[in-house]
Amino acid sequence: MKVSIPAIAALALIAGAATAQEIRPEVKARQGQFQTLSINLGILGGMARGDVAYDAVRAEAAARSIAGVSMVDIAALFPEGTDAMSIEGTRAEPAIWDNLPDVLTKWQAGRAPGGAGEAAAAKGPQDIGAALGGLAGACKACHDAYRTPN
Repeated sequence: MKVSIPAIAALALIAGAATAQEIRPEVKARQGQFQTLSINLGILGGMARGDVAYDAVRAEAAARSIAGVSMVDIAALFPEGTDAMSIEGTRAEPAIWDNLPDVLTKWQAGRAPGGAGEAAAAKGPQDIGAALGGLAGACKACHDAYRTPN
């Protein structure tokens, strides 16, 4: 079977268009960061509620993960054009780019409670719950304003 040069060129254009629709690395990193937070908050939240048996080693590891992720400078993970109206696969509201300083301030507000979780995790479930309250509030403040609902 012979394939013409124009046919090969057309296939290359189609393949290039498909590649252009892939999620950008910044968005993948941002989503991975939030998934890491979610998983570790789930571990600590389960222990705080008594749904999961308290395990100091596991709690401290989860708290360290949260603290580490909270230290990431997220500004680079939100390039223009990566909102839910521009690309598929994200829940970022376009308002983020109108108010990026507010988003960064809200992120900074979550750093202190995230760091406090490390000390609380070593003490026990009741201390974990208190530490998570501040972090949950910081997360909610940003999500309410800048994340599309499910």
